[in-house]
Amino acid sequence: MKNNYICLSFLLVAMLISTGCSSVKPWEKGYLADYTMKTDRDVLEVVFTEHMWFSREAASGGASIGGGGCGCN
Repeated sequence: MKNNYICLSFLLVAMLISTGCSSVKPWEKGYLADYTMKTDRDVLEVVFTEHMWFSREAASGGASIGGGGCGCN
């Protein structure tokens, strides 16, 4: 039983260490700025996503012009 806890804790620590952050070099940032990396490149998908958030959360807007925070956009 104690051996199982040791193996489990070792596995957990190994998983935490292996998920480290990686830095992006300045010359590699061009790949991240590519058109295919944009989340709003499909207009229809943006419309459906906004509709989904409005239907589920009763919230709309916030994606373009900011308001005063009072809900009177």
